[in-house]
Order: sequence, then C-alpha cells, then structure tokens
Amino acid sequence: MSLPKDFLWGFATAAYQIEACDSYNRTDEDITLLKELGVNAYRFSISWSRIIPLGGRNDPVNQAGIDHYVKFVDDLTDAGITPFFYARTMFKAIPKVKHWITFNEPWCSAILGYNTGFFAPGHTSDRTKSDVGDSAREPWIAGHNMLVAHGRAVKTYRDDFKPTNGGEIGITLNGDATYPWDPEDPEDVAACDRKIEFAISWFADPIYFGKYPDSMLAQLGDRLPTFTEEERALVQGSNDFYGMNHYTANYIKHKTGTPPEDDFLGNLETLFDSKNGECIGPETQSFWLRPNPQGFRNLLNWLSKRYGQPKIYVTENGTSLKGENDMERDQILEDDFRVAYFDGYVKAMAEAFEKDGVNVQGYLAWSLLDNFEWAEGYETRFGVTYVDYENGQKRYPKKSAKSLKPLFDSLIKKD
Repeated sequence: MSLPKDFLWGFATAAYQIEACDSYNRTDEDITLLKELGVNAYRFSISWSRIIPLGGRNDPVNQAGIDHYVKFVDDLTDAGITPFFYARTMFKAIPKVKHWITFNEPWCSAILGYNTGFFAPGHTSDRTKSDVGDSAREPWIAGHNMLVAHGRAVKTYRDDFKPTNGGEIGITLNGDATYPWDPEDPEDVAACDRKIEFAISWFADPIYFGKYPDSMLAQLGDRLPTFTEEERALVQGSNDFYGMNHYTANYIKHKTGTPPEDDFLGNLETLFDSKNGECIGPETQSFWLRPNPQGFRNLLNWLSKRYGQPKIYVTENGTSLKGENDMERDQILEDDFRVAYFDGYVKAMAEAFEKDGVNVQGYLAWSLLDNFEWAEGYETRFGVTYVDYENGQKRYPKKSAKSLKPLFDSLIKKD
C-alpha cells in the first residue's frame, strides 16, 4: 500500500480549544514541536474575537490580531510546514496561505447548537434545558445559512484573491461510517445511506449537485429551506477540495413509523453492537467513538463515488483513550491504543488510495495537543502531546506523536 509522493500530513487544532494551553504565547514552542515530529502540514483556526473584537460586520479590525497570525504563518512556512486556515479580512492579510477552510463541522453547529442544545447557543425544544429553540426547524435553517455563507466566502476568494494568490478553498464536514445492523434486512442497508445523507450529504449534495438529498426532502418537507437561484449559484461548485473529519462507525437499524419532528438522524438508530452481537470497536473515553478502520476506508469510497472522485483532505482523525486523564503521566505517554488507532486508520486510507482509486491527498491527525473538548471539558484528551494543565501547560510528546512520521515515511512514494 502507498500514498502519493506529495501527500500532506500533520496535525490539526482549533483556536478556542487550545487557547487555554497558552498557544497564543507558545507559537514558537508549538512550531518546534511540529518540526520535531516531522510534519509538513498544520491546520489551525482563527479566533475571530481576536480579529474583530466587537464582532460586527463593519466593526474595526484589530491589527495586533492580524499581526499574530501573519507571523505564525510566516514561521510555519519558514519551517517547511503548509498551513491550513479556517473572510475577506484574512484572505487579504495572509496571501501565503494556500489552503482555506470556511466552516469546520457545520453539522455540529446546527444540530448540537439548535436541536439538542448540547453546544452553544444551546437552543432546543426541550424546555427542561432551554427557554428558547425550535428543534424541528432551527437546525435546518442554521445549516442552510452556513451553506450560503460558505458560498459567499468562496466567491469572494475566487473573484478577488485566487487570481493573484492561487490556492484552494473548501469546507470540512464530519460524518461516521455505517454498517447495517442486520445485513440481510434491506431497510437497514438503506438506512445506512440515509444516515450518511443526513450527516454529510446535507451539506455536500448542495455543494456538488445544487440540491438537498431526496431522503431529507422526503422526511423534512418544508422545514428544509429552499435555495433561491442566487443561493444555488453561490453554493453549487463551491469546493476545491472535500475536507473530511472522521473518527468512528455505527451499526444502523431502521425505524418504522413516522419520525418525531425533532429527529435529525433519518428515522433510524445508531448502535455499537450488531444483530449478531458483534461489537463495532473498543471503548474510548468518548461515548460516541469506537475505532473501526475498515469503516474509514468504506466511507472514503462512499464519498469518492457519490461526488465524482473529489480531492479529499482528511482534516481530522484521532481518538481519546479510556481513563487517560486519570493515569499517571508516564502511563499517559505510553499511549499504545492511540498508536494502534493511527496505524489502522492511516493504512486503511492508503488502501483506499492505492487499491480503490480514492483521491486522498492529505491527513491531519486530531490533535497536536490535549485541549478543551467542548462539552466534555478537559477530562477527555485527544492530543498526541500531553499538556500538564496543573503545571504551566508544559508539553510532553506521547508515543503516538512519534509514531506517525515513520508510518508516513513507509507509505509515501519516494519517486
């Protein structure tokens, strides 16, 4: 198995999640760490409150914030590391960046923010959790608006900056692999596709085909917004690459009857055990994450076939480790479980490239550092670098941090 000779690999972070690791003041240290690990790519995000502190469309730009990111990109490129950034203000400020991402995981923002209320702004129809929200309608409106905003950002980049700066721009979508709970039941088999359509194709189909999936239209009806002709023109074709965030897999069991209005899965159940009692993968610290490398290969193929073999960058992939936060530091650093995860997933990706013809061109592991995992707080660690939260945020590379370079060296073609 192999990967293309110009394959990009490295690590991913997000501004809000690593600010408490003091990354703002430790960019030199982080770049040194990236160099020591041998990467050639790094994905990070912009803290918009640093760029436009007052938050309004026409509010003043904080030049000190711009300068911080300009220097960071300069230092990364000087170190031979390709930055992935995730709009006009930044397009203009940092022309050296050639890989732009408009939104990271819009599914999470829409569903967890406006259906379950698990993420900010916490809207939900469940009045035990929030006084505001309409779980049946708001998430679909939020998703639609993010697609249109993505389209506008891409048009701005292509019209005003790409002719001079070159580069490429896309969106990053998250989604899980699926297996039928009962492979002999055609309704479970069909539900597998429907699960992916409700998670990924919700955003990808408008970008590649100019319309929402038929399965979503059938279930949601007029709760799913309609694209105007202007919006369709903005959204369709607005990806130079497909950004793929992927971690886990599920068995899928169809449901019968009419789905409740707040259903966002596609009238189905997600399970970790099949009809025959086969477990999809070992437990991790994250309740939703069970490793299954073959599922990764399967999903890469599904995406490639549905969307006409687009260029794919795997923009996040990684795992937590059950009980890791309660271990002693020496034990945390010997993260063999994470080493095995990366080994299985990277090799599955290489097989998808070499044997299946999937045009995968990059891989960014989540994450360079232990960080703030949103609603899971600090007790869930995804980093290949241990961060000592109690003693000055000192960094200690784990075994997994040092495992990826030899793995990619063995797979990336040399000629």
